[in-house]
Amino acid sequence: MLSVIRVHLPSEIPIVGCELTPYVLVRRPDKTAATEDVPESSPLEGYFLRYRWFRVQSDKKVTICSVHPTEQATLQCVFCSKRPALVSKSYHCSPKCFTDAWQHHKTLHERAAAENGSNNEEEELARASSAPPGVLSSALSGSMSNLNGPPTPFYPSSITQKNGGETLIEVGGCKTYTPTADDIGYVLKFECVVAVAESKQSVGHPSTIMTSRVIPAPSPRPRRLIPVNGGDAMGHHLDQDGRIQSAGSFTVLSYNILSDTSAGSELYSYCPPWALSWPYRRQNLLREIVAYRADVVCLQEVQSDHFHEIFAPELDKHGYQALYKRKTNEVLSGSTSAIDGCATFFRRDRFAHVKKYDVEFNKAAQSLTEAIIPPAQKRSALNRLVKDNIALIVVLEAKFGNQPLDLSGKRQLICVANTHVNVQQELKDVKLWQVHTLLKGLEKIAASADIPMLVCGDFNTLPGSAPHSLLVYGKVDSQHPDLSVDPLGILRPHTKLTHQLPLVSAYSSFVRSVMGLGLEQHRRKMDLNTNEPLFTNCTRDFIGTHDYIFYTADTLMVESLLELLDEDGLRKDTALPSPEWSSSHIALLAEFRCMPRTRR
Repeated sequence: MLSVIRVHLPSEIPIVGCELTPYVLVRRPDKTAATEDVPESSPLEGYFLRYRWFRVQSDKKVTICSVHPTEQATLQCVFCSKRPALVSKSYHCSPKCFTDAWQHHKTLHERAAAENGSNNEEEELARASSAPPGVLSSALSGSMSNLNGPPTPFYPSSITQKNGGETLIEVGGCKTYTPTADDIGYVLKFECVVAVAESKQSVGHPSTIMTSRVIPAPSPRPRRLIPVNGGDAMGHHLDQDGRIQSAGSFTVLSYNILSDTSAGSELYSYCPPWALSWPYRRQNLLREIVAYRADVVCLQEVQSDHFHEIFAPELDKHGYQALYKRKTNEVLSGSTSAIDGCATFFRRDRFAHVKKYDVEFNKAAQSLTEAIIPPAQKRSALNRLVKDNIALIVVLEAKFGNQPLDLSGKRQLICVANTHVNVQQELKDVKLWQVHTLLKGLEKIAASADIPMLVCGDFNTLPGSAPHSLLVYGKVDSQHPDLSVDPLGILRPHTKLTHQLPLVSAYSSFVRSVMGLGLEQHRRKMDLNTNEPLFTNCTRDFIGTHDYIFYTADTLMVESLLELLDEDGLRKDTALPSPEWSSSHIALLAEFRCMPRTRR
């Protein structure tokens, strides 16, 4: 007979919108243990498994802190409580929580007052925002209200024992369940029992699990698209998500999403385990990516299984066609399904697929060693050069019109390269060689097609490094310190380290744009020495820029850029990844417009 041996949840903390899938171990009639499901539609020797999910409701619902979602709220901001859009951000677990969050919280007040524009709002804002952080604790009584007396423990001391007055409300009848907003603050109960297929009657006692209280999915403030083309927001339309885009332009997103195999708990021990788990991160990443509504999406560190099972089908629902190139696996070991790669998506209503090129740096390494490395050194040379990195190049045809119109009547093509360069910082020669190899391939495409080019990705190299210099200047100074690392002689002569593509970093437009556009606050997030963001990668042990979007300046112009993040705002969670942002990198997005054709 079929029986249940054990049930448990990979994560005890349920989050709104994040699917819960219990682990169920059963003993089959042949006495073997298995985890395969036995649904009612396919009973096993007359028995099947029945699942039910319940919401454990009591007379009192627990309110969750907006800053620390695993803590119960004990205070509420009066100013925010009166505005429906801010209610979810109004709850705090302690006076210290509110004080620590004050600088960020105050901006919510200022934005709400600016959007309303009334004198009463401004007067109330002045009262609510006047207390500086140093004296805030003594002023809390005027801006905060206590929530129903003293706090109770967020996690019940014995969640398997029901107290009087509690009601079980059935919310699901499948093995999996996705918590909703109605579940916030409540404990969930999962029940699994063997049932007879013919009579539907249960056999024996059910196996159950009680979760901790459901918490809301953290919701960071949406990042805005900032115009940088010498004008203001006039002439752009603002859609329901606060996204500005010009007619006839297109947007490109580049994002290293941090693969699950790279998101180790030891490396990112500061991130709560539930926020580091893949079921949570995948939902959060998808929400973020879809919300940007980019026309072209370049993702790095996308595992092969996650591309085919999650990202391709989910983004297909939002109108995207998907292309993928997995890293080669000459160095990487283990299941090939867990090897990551680069994925490029584009909106089917905006672009059509013309051609795809796969770049395998391992193959280029084989050709290079055959050509210039003495036979006795080939093995050591390949050990240094073969790192499984790849690039994915896609040529697309635009389906939308541009301004000014292309008078030649030719179709508008765009070439998009998506790459992830080797991560090992000591292999400066390998990084530079990979970037140079990619650029030479792009030059060949440019010579044959003469089309606008975008080069996106995680280059694992800082602004001012030799690879960055090659990209933006078309050459590398012979005295550059990175060139001293060249044990194989693959970078010599240094005069060969050139290319003819007029590449410019998109985010440098924050620095190069005309003053007076309200860009000062965004320039503060830029390194004025390199014209690059202060950081795109922020962990506990490292902060710096590794991610870029480059474009050919003779064929494209930047219209807008996605605003950058503040380090101070990220450090409240120590670093990335965090409950709000599910990668160690931040997403970059630029809006472009094609310029009239001029032959290179």
